[in-house]
Amino acid sequence: MYQGCTADAGAPIPLALTRAVLIYALNQMAGTGKVRSRRGATPRATATATAQLALDLARRPTGHGGWRPGAGRPRGRTRVPHLTRPPCAARHPQHVTLRLVAGLPSLRRHHLVARIRASIAAAHRDDFRVVHFAVLANHVHLVTEASGAASLARGMQGLAIRIARTVNRGLARRGRLFAERYHARALRTPREVRNALAYVLHNARGHAAARSQRLAATWIDPCSSGPWFEDWRRAPAPPPWLRDLRRRPCPTAPARTWLLTTGWRRHGAIALDERGPPGT
Repeated sequence: MYQGCTADAGAPIPLALTRAVLIYALNQMAGTGKVRSRRGATPRATATATAQLALDLARRPTGHGGWRPGAGRPRGRTRVPHLTRPPCAARHPQHVTLRLVAGLPSLRRHHLVARIRASIAAAHRDDFRVVHFAVLANHVHLVTEASGAASLARGMQGLAIRIARTVNRGLARRGRLFAERYHARALRTPREVRNALAYVLHNARGHAAARSQRLAATWIDPCSSGPWFEDWRRAPAPPPWLRDLRRRPCPTAPARTWLLTTGWRRHGAIALDERGPPGT
């Protein structure tokens, strides 16, 4: 009697033993000629086909654990992989995205946006600064400058901690706020920088368009750095709420890189109603 087996007819047989017996029986059948092979096939090819057949049969679900169809991590939006981040050149701004865990209220509330503005203003360092931002319902877009990859990582770590603490206090909750680590993309050309600026400043407009919601052509997102942006094309006289907001200290830091101060302007100012890809 094999170890682990019993004489009871209804006792379960270990899965490993079942596979071993199956492979042995198929090999015996191949050796006695009861399993037909292709005409002209070599013994090695026959053995390979037999082994493949055994593996295919062994992969059938048995109800005792092991392989089963549909197992594994469910498919969905790809998370930011935990890989070594690419080098970050000081001359290249970064487009950074922070996403929240599911099930939280929208961040686009006046008291939460005020807390996030204060966190951004307190996060600037000599080697890291936030130049533009946009607060959306469940994520935050940033355009940053950093002197290197380590400076970007330290700056974003400090900023994420500040935002998490103050938003959790504002929501009277505890626990994790961001679903994953930040995603960063280097902006290496004037065109890329201009596109990123338009994308971040108009991100709320893109989300509204995706919901078939029409906004005024002169509307500026109050939950972004748009009210302090000075390079709008043909900006009209600001409404009272915008004048009041501009009297407050600007939460962002002045740009220092050539791409963010001069380079992107080669492709023209950004219109208030400029259309781009839907917001994400």
